Amino acid sequence: MNTFKALVVRENNGYINYQVENHLKKDMLDDGEVLIKVAYSSVNYKDMLAVQKNGGVIQSYPMIPGIDFSGTIEESTDSNYAVGQQVLVTGYNMGMTHTGGFSEYARVPSSWIVRLPENLSMKEAMIFGTAGLTSALSIFELEKNGMNTSLDQAILVTGATGGVGSIALQILSKAGYKNITALVRRKNQVQVAKKLGAQKVILLSDFEFKKKSLAKQTFNYILDTVGGELISNLLPYVCYQGSVSLCGNVGGIKLNTTVLPFILRGINLIGIDSVNISQDYRQMIWSKMAKEWKITNSTLFTDITLDELPDTIQLLKEGKHLGRTVVDITK
Repeated sequence: MNTFKALVVRENNGYINYQVENHLKKDMLDDGEVLIKVAYSSVNYKDMLAVQKNGGVIQSYPMIPGIDFSGTIEESTDSNYAVGQQVLVTGYNMGMTHTGGFSEYARVPSSWIVRLPENLSMKEAMIFGTAGLTSALSIFELEKNGMNTSLDQAILVTGATGGVGSIALQILSKAGYKNITALVRRKNQVQVAKKLGAQKVILLSDFEFKKKSLAKQTFNYILDTVGGELISNLLPYVCYQGSVSLCGNVGGIKLNTTVLPFILRGINLIGIDSVNISQDYRQMIWSKMAKEWKITNSTLFTDITLDELPDTIQLLKEGKHLGRTVVDITK
């Protein structure tokens, strides 16, 4: 590798700019034992925040964003990883304080690497990406708290046509859940959610929230991707001994609630982190996504090139982005 191409975010006199740059040199990449030729990355909400002023993601500039990627090892000083091996990386500080996946090359610590599971291609790994990992973690944790296909439990997925929500609907449907409700904001998202596996779809504007501490018991489980006021308003509707997983903050970071749903109905609130989980946990969840939870052949996704990435980021910022977007770095 002499030079390479990447999306670069730069700061100049308080202004943040980002664009695809060519002829970047190897010293642009942060340190690590393994150099990887990137094949695919994906677009996540956090990636959109990374290119915004005061987005709270990037700490210093210049930076190559992109919180996940898959690719082939080109150089390695760690004997556990060989040249030519196909791998994937998600989370940690990638695309934040460590140069990330929107690049033809990435250099990372070997401790961040996940070996590509059998029955999963590099492209399929990024159809899932960080959003898929987060979805699978949410479902796994809800199942640990009693969600079960053998029971007729009402499950609600918020942000159901976004990256995390769209994959969650598909995994739930493939797993055999039959009472899945999707909560969406726009009418054009209703049919999309149904195609993804929802049996029922609720428009946010049609849901009449009762402004009280406890409302009618409606949902046994909620997989929330939004946060903020929305989940605050939904907690009173959770059934006795139900559970809610939280993995997003697009709706805000504040949670305004009372203790009553917790002490009178015994509900559980489960935080989902996909950034710093252990390698054993990562490998186990990726194995499930490569086998019984594999839905990549039916996932709603769009292919783009690195040069098209800025336009997709803008759509995500405007709330017009549906499903998953895979960035084909090889084109």
